[in-house]
This record gives sequence, C-alpha cells and structure tokens, in this order.
Amino acid sequence: MKITHLAMHEGSGAGRAALRLHEGLLRENVDSSMLVLQKSSQHPSVIKLENLTVLLKKIQARLFGITLRNSLGCNTTFSINATLSLIQNQIKRFNSSIINLHWVGWEYLRVEDLKNFNIPLVWTLQDMWAFTGGCHYDQGCDRYRKFCGSCPQLGSSKESDLSHWVWLRKAKAWEGLNLTLVAPSSWMAKCASSSSLFRYRRVEVIPFCLDTEHYQPLNQQTARKVLNLPEDKQLILFGALSATQDKRKGFHLLLPALQRLSKAGWSDRIELVIFGSSQPENPIDLGFKAHYLGCLDDISLVQAYSAADVMIVPSLQESFGQTASESLACGTPVVAFNGTGLKDIVDHQQNGYLANPFDIEDLATGIAWVVQDRDRYSKLCIHARQKAEQAFSLEVQARRYLSLYNEILDECEVKVRLITP
Repeated sequence: MKITHLAMHEGSGAGRAALRLHEGLLRENVDSSMLVLQKSSQHPSVIKLENLTVLLKKIQARLFGITLRNSLGCNTTFSINATLSLIQNQIKRFNSSIINLHWVGWEYLRVEDLKNFNIPLVWTLQDMWAFTGGCHYDQGCDRYRKFCGSCPQLGSSKESDLSHWVWLRKAKAWEGLNLTLVAPSSWMAKCASSSSLFRYRRVEVIPFCLDTEHYQPLNQQTARKVLNLPEDKQLILFGALSATQDKRKGFHLLLPALQRLSKAGWSDRIELVIFGSSQPENPIDLGFKAHYLGCLDDISLVQAYSAADVMIVPSLQESFGQTASESLACGTPVVAFNGTGLKDIVDHQQNGYLANPFDIEDLATGIAWVVQDRDRYSKLCIHARQKAEQAFSLEVQARRYLSLYNEILDECEVKVRLITP
C-alpha cells in the first residue's frame, strides 16, 4: 500500500494536521508521502513540487485565490479552483494505491482533475470547501445543503453567481468518483452528510492527531521563565494564525468577556498571553496586561501551553480545533463555545468549560470557573492530559486511517473480481 497526501502548505493549521497523519502512518510502517506547494520541514518524505510548477502555482494562487479573498474582505477565504492543476504527472510518479486529499484550495488542484487520478480518493475535510460553492466556512449560511447561489460572502443576490458556477462544476466533475470522506469531528461529518454534493457519500469521523510525546506538560514556572512571562499571575492563553484579525477565531467575543472579568475584580490576578500575533502599534484595552508572543514553533508552543493556566478557543466555527487538543495534551484546560468541532475535544467541566454559543457572559463565567478553585483545577489538568492521550495520539488516528485504507482497497479488489470475465 502506498499513500500520497496532497496539501497546499505543511506549515499551516491544515498542513500540520496532514503532516501529523503522515508521520503517524510512517510510524505504522506505511509507505506514505506528502506532496506540497510550500515545504518548511526537513522530512525527506515531504516532497515539494518542482520549481517551475511552484512558481506557476503561486501565480495561480495570487490571481485566483488571494486576490479574490482580498476583494471580498480579510475574513473570507474563497476558492474556485478553475485553473490547470499542473501536478498530475508528478502525482502519477508516486504510483499510489490511494490519494489522500487535505487542504487543496487556492488553485492547488482543479475541481475537474480529481476524476483523472483513476484510483480511490480519501478526502480529509480540513474545512467546508469540499461541499460548498467556494467558501471554506459557511459563516452560518446553509445553502450548500441544496445548491449554492446568491452567496452572502460574495455579497450576491443572483442565484447564478460565482458560487453557483463552482457548485455546478463540482456536482458534474465528482459524480461517480471513488471518494470517501473523513471528517475530524462529528459536526463536520454532519455538515458533509447534509450537503447536496456529499449526501450519499461515506463519511467517517477520525479526529486530528498530535504527538503526545512532544505535546506534554512541562513545569509551569520553568516555561514561564523561558518565555519571560510573570510567575505570580494566572495566565489566559489565546492563539491562532492572525489571532486578532480573523473574525472566525472569535477574538471579538473574547474581548468583551475579558473586559467583564476585569470589571468583576480579576484585573490584579490575571494577565493575557497571545500567540499568532505581534503586539499592535496601537494596543486595544483588553482589560488585562497582555503579552504577545508572535508566531511560535512546536517547541515554543508546548512552552506556551504549559505556562498558561487556561487556553481560550472562542471560535465561531472550527472543523476540529487543534490548539484546543494541543493545550489538553500539555495539561492545560480549555474554554470554548459549545459548538462545531470543539465539542468533540472539550468535555464540559471535565477538562475545560463549554460556554453557550456565543454568550459572552458565559464565556467569562467559564474562564473564571476554571481558574478559581485550585483543587478542581488540578483535576481538570489531569483529565485534560488523559483525554489527549486516549483520543488524539498519532497511533490512534494512524491505525484508524490504515483500517479505512485497507477496507477501501479490499472493496476495489472485490469489484475488479466481479467485473473480470
């Protein structure tokens, strides 16, 4: 069995999820490779596209991905994937048994080219793009359940708009594909199963994994010294790529929750730590002193999680929520809203707190509830680590994928025997 993973960039959140699956499969002695546009690691089995292809793909992404997003607004990512893929010959050289798709937006892979692979496809749903007319998260719109058109993210009132065109192309090109979907959460699986494009497809739920030997608790005081954080305060951690700019990540909801806590008498006890963003030129009033860590590597991330008393993940929509699972693995409880993929990670009042969506007051209540009782807090930390080890280890995910791959290949062999005279 040979598995080839297709992903845009191994350093993004989606790329990290793909890389972790790839590493887990390698540990299970599976012949696994990963083909990416941008490579940031030294993994020999992670292969960057040929230089000329990389240049052309970046031009495509700029013209049809990033430019489109910028024209729509910074909070919207929209992919039409209409230009030539240019990577089919490179993919064929792998002689794969199965191709595992991951994040393939911004023209990485043309919609119509999936049918040309002629081998089973597994698609790990990093977001909602696979079953929408172009958006990567629907932001509360459910038009994808019937067909896309009159897209609110495009500001369109026309049924035959860009989103409808993309949806029609997908519906035509993907009919009859040998395609199995894997969702990282029950919420994402439900969305895919209710979509017009994938209503009759097989959808499995396998959570994203992480290396629990790397992501594990460190001594809190030592981690704080390394990161130059105060040792006598309770620290609230929040982070994501462009943490304070991406509305989907919920910073606009966390802000008033923090201000409520400050007014309730926590201002002398709590300080805020933010990763994924540098300190702005004109800092806003967060209600607490804030420490900006910028972008962190895997080592510094473990230190940040271990230094914190609680991790806040106030996202409006998440296919899974890897910062939440990483935090639990480091023994740090998580506060999130009781919605989307985070429901599968955080167990309410067991390893964190799930606030009513999107109740700012309950979010503030949850933060206070986690940190105010030391005996209860110690139990939350123990349960956090236990949940990560039991549900999110590399081995758990890799073996479930391996079982799925074998089942798909066995079904293909049966079909071949049935049609052979």
